Amino acid sequence: MQLIKVDPRALKENPDRMRQSKSTPQADTLLLATIKAVGIVQPPVITPETGGGNGYLINAGHRRVKQAIAAGLEEIDVLVDEAANDNGAMRSMIENIAREALNPVDQWRAIERLVALGWTEEAIGVALALPVRQIRKLRLLANVLPAMLDHMAKGDMPEERQLRTIASASLDEQKEVWKKHKPSKADPQVSWFSVAQALTKARMYARDASFGDDLVQAYGIQWAEDLFAPADEDSRYTTDVEAFLGAQQEWMTNNLPKRGVIAETTNWGEVKLPPKAERVYGKASKSDCTAMYLDRDGRVQSVHYRMPAAKKATGKGAAADSDAADESATVSKPRPDVTRKGLEMIGDFRTDALHEALARAPIEDDALMALLILAFAGQNVSVDSGSGGTYYGNRRLGRHAAGLFDRDGKLVIDIDTLRVAARSTLTEVLSCRENRTASGIVARVAGDVVGADNFLPNMGTDDYLSCLSRAALEGSCKDTPVLPRQKVKDTRIALVEHFSEGRFVHPAALFAPDKAALLSWLAKNAVAEDDAADDQVEDPEAGDTDDGEALDDEAFREAAE
Repeated sequence: MQLIKVDPRALKENPDRMRQSKSTPQADTLLLATIKAVGIVQPPVITPETGGGNGYLINAGHRRVKQAIAAGLEEIDVLVDEAANDNGAMRSMIENIAREALNPVDQWRAIERLVALGWTEEAIGVALALPVRQIRKLRLLANVLPAMLDHMAKGDMPEERQLRTIASASLDEQKEVWKKHKPSKADPQVSWFSVAQALTKARMYARDASFGDDLVQAYGIQWAEDLFAPADEDSRYTTDVEAFLGAQQEWMTNNLPKRGVIAETTNWGEVKLPPKAERVYGKASKSDCTAMYLDRDGRVQSVHYRMPAAKKATGKGAAADSDAADESATVSKPRPDVTRKGLEMIGDFRTDALHEALARAPIEDDALMALLILAFAGQNVSVDSGSGGTYYGNRRLGRHAAGLFDRDGKLVIDIDTLRVAARSTLTEVLSCRENRTASGIVARVAGDVVGADNFLPNMGTDDYLSCLSRAALEGSCKDTPVLPRQKVKDTRIALVEHFSEGRFVHPAALFAPDKAALLSWLAKNAVAEDDAADDQVEDPEAGDTDDGEALDDEAFREAAE
């Protein structure tokens, strides 16, 4: 085999070549672009013409020769080989069938090698006739855990959507998920759906944002580009949901129309209009009101509604009533100081602090018994006593009661054992979490009694402070040397740095409940005379129930004394 230079126009096509069908225009364009950029990488194979001819036949590389002519090359390198008995039929077939395309992992590694050698993404895109966006998409594989890449290189590739989700996650997150879903000998196939689902994060897209660059900078929002999205749309997004929604809320506050309100939504994403409001589906009039709200995707939406006409009043109060009606239609609801995520974090902080206080803080015996009674009034407690309805209780409480018995099954009245059991039971029952386990206001009272405020963690972290509105964040600078910055992000960073070696507890997290809310709870749960009368139903065969219950109450009091 000999390497020579020839004019590609002097070569003759082999009429007995393997590939007879025409290649696609896209494939020819790609090959032409690569030849123009880097030349012919693999020289075509030619053989001397037989049967009296003195030229050369193309044995392998017809497309390369054709595109070299299209590129205007005067000479190309070729390999001259002796003619085979079958006129090169087997060699041509092997060349076209046995060749395997690179998988995406190998393509990415090859691109990374070129980048390390000094090639730019633009130059690689020109050489391969690929869009720069496609090159960047392949380079996303650099963010994939090496263990996952090694498995993908074996041919088990996730779908494009799943790969996008995996590549967008941090390596630490990927490592934790891979521990649970990596293949085993029994099941060598990876459930990429489960891997992607575990790494999925909520995304807020720039195309849905109503705010401008000023609030982007103020809230420290960092846009990332979704390289797997269509190239003709704005695919920038952020996973900082709290910052995105905060900026949307501030934009709505700044751009609220004259007769407008900022409304909340239901769990199904429907807007909550003021009481007695009638939604306007047609063209709104000047007297109608506007409700702005955020839908499930964080987009600003608005609907029109009208309030029923107020009844005409006579006398001096008529004008005042009219002004009050107009004012009620224009009052907007600003962004809450603490977001829903922030309230959930406070609930977790309070519960952990309350449990630690119940375990460690000094508690008098009378206060301990009072708290135990208070705990069973919590809205998360369920008891099946058979005396007034059926409630399904917590089986874990039984272990604390079992500790009060000795080996012979006798109840041991030991004050130290009772204290431990009471504290453990309170810890099991009381909760401040923002879900169905919340005990309600009684847990706040209990935490205030045992001084659980002292056990709250340092809340001066970026994770919690990002849940505060601009006003609440700037209010947290009080009594500190930190001054509010122009950007919300800068104020938050300064507070985090200030409290890094200290302790900050947001006032909204303190246990002492609102007095009005506590009085309302007391009034709601107090036993009224009418309720007592309803409970004391007379039974002609059972005698006087009122006297019996009065005796029971008196007996309980005497026993307590």
